[in-house]
Amino acid sequence: MKAKMTARLLKGVLVVAAFSLLAACASFGGGRDGGLKPPVVTDPAPIVSGTMRPYQIRGRWYRPAEQPNYDEVGMASWYGAQHNGRPTSTGERFDMNALTAAHKTLPLPSLVEVTNRANGRRVILRINDRGPFVDGRIIDLSRAAAEELGLLSQGVGEVRVRYVGRAPRQGGGTPMRRAEVAAPAQPISQPTPYLAVPAPVQATVVAAAPAAVPPAAAYWVQAGAYADQASAQRIADRLGRKAWVQNMPGNGQGFRVVVGPWPDASAAEQARQAVAARGFGDALLISGG
Repeated sequence: MKAKMTARLLKGVLVVAAFSLLAACASFGGGRDGGLKPPVVTDPAPIVSGTMRPYQIRGRWYRPAEQPNYDEVGMASWYGAQHNGRPTSTGERFDMNALTAAHKTLPLPSLVEVTNRANGRRVILRINDRGPFVDGRIIDLSRAAAEELGLLSQGVGEVRVRYVGRAPRQGGGTPMRRAEVAAPAQPISQPTPYLAVPAPVQATVVAAAPAAVPPAAAYWVQAGAYADQASAQRIADRLGRKAWVQNMPGNGQGFRVVVGPWPDASAAEQARQAVAARGFGDALLISGG
């Protein structure tokens, strides 16, 4: 009899312990794949004006859009000290020690959940910039994000990116889960580690004069197209010393005003937004190479 009572008591203790464990898990969110839930944003930041317009890089068009079902697997790279402190596409300053990232088409700013497929680490990142404009890469991580995901040493790695939603007015980056998983039997082949491009020219319309002949292999902002050269020249004078008047390419009639050149796509996109803010809402990002 005593043994039965002891067994029942022990069973009861185990049941209570099990419910306590479940309650503890619930208190940590019980998010997807056993991790924490993404943060709840009650006061989202507005989408930055001009960042949802289609733009062109190296002849390829990108069309930003709200993508609530976005869920993609691909390669991630990271960027750090060379860009630290420079403005991002949202106008925020890039902080390589913050949990942020760049994406080609998601709203700015927004939140994504990024998972390192090799080790299971997950993190919520604030998307505040455009890029990476490298074939085969779907997201560019800050240094801190790459470190959190375990991608700092190899430079690139396969990740899963899921759209979480609109970002808060500030921050939003959150570590999610750091538990390691066994490496796959066939490791993913790693490309050459990502090397950040040289620091971009400050993204302002009025800047140092470019070379006498604009180089072909560069990035440009097209402010507008005009029927006569005099009108185009007036716009170029208004935009400053980096603005040029060109004949329309191909068999096009008229003239266009372009601003540049810019050394990389990120700097050019920042300049495009600066041009748009000055009243040229249809400004386009183009590549000369």
